[in-house]
Formats: sequence, structure tokens, C-alpha cells
Amino acid sequence: MKKRFSEEQIIKILKEQESGQPTAEVCRRHGVSPGTFYKWKAKFGGMDVSDARKLKALEAENAKLKKLLAEAMLDNAILKDVTSKKW
Repeated sequence: MKKRFSEEQIIKILKEQESGQPTAEVCRRHGVSPGTFYKWKAKFGGMDVSDARKLKALEAENAKLKKLLAEAMLDNAILKDVTSKKW
């Protein structure tokens, strides 16, 4: 699924609403549903662009570490299975 808005654009949209414009007007102008807007607000509310970039980098690093952990646990399980068998 292709993202339509970057983190910078999302934060700009949230700032528009925070400046006093009605949520429905901001959503209509940018073509997003109110549900999507409130999801963005829960995730990016109160952030600056630099904070969003840090969050994205941390999420990528976390995903990579989870993958490494899963692979290590799989290797460990295979080694235990091999060593527990009687030859």
C-alpha cells in the first residue's frame, strides 16, 4: 500500500487543525477521512518534523532487531532439536 502523505505533510495538516481551523474543513481540503485524521493525531500529535523522522528511524531499527531475534530463536530451537536426538 502506497502512502499518500509523508510524515512532514501529516504534521503540517495537524498544525492547521491546531491553529484553530475546524477538523472537518481540514479533512475535506486534504481529502482524508476524520478517522484517518484522528489516527494521525494519536500517532504524530505534538511532534515536529524532526521528531517524526526519529520515530520512523526507531521503528525501522525495531523491526530489524525483531527480525534478528526471531532468526536467532529459530536457530536456537533447531540446535536444541538436533542435540536432543539420540544417534
